[in-house]
Amino acid sequence: MEECNSQTCGGCFQNLLEQIENITLLPLNTVKNILNMVFNASEKILESSSTENPIELASYGNRVLKASEKLISTLVKPTDTSDSVSFTLAAVEGQVFMVGPQVTFYKIPRLDTTNSSVDIDLIGIAKNNSGRSAAVAFMSYNSMENLLKPDFLHTSNNTIKTMMSTVISATLPKTTNTKLSTLCKPVNFTLKHIREFDPSGSLSCVYWNIDEWIVDGCSVLETSSSYTVCSCDHLSTFALIMQTSRPPESDPLLDVLNLVCVIVGLVFFSLALLTFALCLWSPGVSNVARINICISLLLAHLLFLLTQRFLSFIRPQQVLCAVISGLLHFLFLSGFVWILIEAVLLFICVKNLSQISSKKREVLSSGFLCVIGYVVALVVVCVSVGLVPDGHGSERCWIKMDKGFIWSFLGPVCVILASNTVLFIKIVITLNTALKNLNAEVSQMKQTKIMVFKTLAQFVVLGCSWILGFFTNGSKVLEILFLILNSQQGTFIFLIYGVLNNEVREQYMKFFRCLCCAKQH
Repeated sequence: MEECNSQTCGGCFQNLLEQIENITLLPLNTVKNILNMVFNASEKILESSSTENPIELASYGNRVLKASEKLISTLVKPTDTSDSVSFTLAAVEGQVFMVGPQVTFYKIPRLDTTNSSVDIDLIGIAKNNSGRSAAVAFMSYNSMENLLKPDFLHTSNNTIKTMMSTVISATLPKTTNTKLSTLCKPVNFTLKHIREFDPSGSLSCVYWNIDEWIVDGCSVLETSSSYTVCSCDHLSTFALIMQTSRPPESDPLLDVLNLVCVIVGLVFFSLALLTFALCLWSPGVSNVARINICISLLLAHLLFLLTQRFLSFIRPQQVLCAVISGLLHFLFLSGFVWILIEAVLLFICVKNLSQISSKKREVLSSGFLCVIGYVVALVVVCVSVGLVPDGHGSERCWIKMDKGFIWSFLGPVCVILASNTVLFIKIVITLNTALKNLNAEVSQMKQTKIMVFKTLAQFVVLGCSWILGFFTNGSKVLEILFLILNSQQGTFIFLIYGVLNNEVREQYMKFFRCLCCAKQH
């Protein structure tokens, strides 16, 4: 068997099968060593150029199944009562359970591997055998889907087929009567999902038949977001395959529009940050919330843009994809928290009018605001990860939709949007009352009206654009509108607090005049 390493993959399997064909009993360590050889050879097959041929893949898969099932059968040995053997390798896990005529069990314990388990009435099978003995061998293959691909499930509809479980195999080695038709209970397999569960997909319990996956004889008994129970009337090689509709072909024009809009938005986010940082502002004006809104959303949009541009390289790195998803979750949430903080500051400003400067510095210092703005979002993300550790890292490196995990983002967003709505209503009522009772000069009244406009504009731009995202539902018009509004938040912030601000506009004009004079000289 050591010659296997120097032979071609096909010759290795053929030689191995011939050598173990007549072996009836082997020690566990020998079985494990040979199994390692088998799966090392299968890796070489996958690395070879000929693996694009589905017929060859199926043929090699059949040889691996035959070799592994034969090897595990050599672990079966006679017993009067009961006995079991189990092993765990990198590529395969296996369990063998044997019962004899004097078995004391009334029910055979469940056979478990990391990602699957089986319930079988082995005692009932033993009663129908002449020696009143039987054995079941159960294996779970961690990489067999690379040979027995889910696309080998042939269906009339053109769907995407995804392997949702490890490939498992259950046999009755050294058992004379292997028919299950005499049993009262079918065989139930519990298969854990190894990939993200899509509620819109169709799950099928399938078994392997020479060169294809077939659904006959197996049915889905129970399913959840994390596992599925398959009920089968026979033993074979099984798997769980999900069929999902193919996504619509990407619209090149929409992709270009998305790229251009996001880049333009990033440019204006940067200009808004420079405006807040470099321009001289009135003593009573605090831009802490606005600056941090720009920072959070700028980083979020930039990270999201880079992730989607290089998704094909990032997606295979599951840990990196999950980390990026968590960072996006944190950045967008912190942006919303800062939006709420800005609304609160505006409410205080309207309520206190000219007293806002001293009041705000006493109660809402910049350090206190930063703690709220970032720690609240961080706590939400950490608690979400603690409750659902695998909730981040979807196919597009965003939050996964299953297990209700998306509400770790939508929940806080809805609360903030509702709070902003309430605050805006209170701001309008407070302003209306203040204007009626205000006995002040025209400039102060004009300043108050400008404040109303900015409050309304900020609420619509930073809050309501996200509400539109909840109602797109495949509508191309709404999708384009959401894309433009959401990507241009930086543009709107720059227009509202930069271009439409007289003081800032005058400073820009002064800067450009100086720049022109410098060029002339």
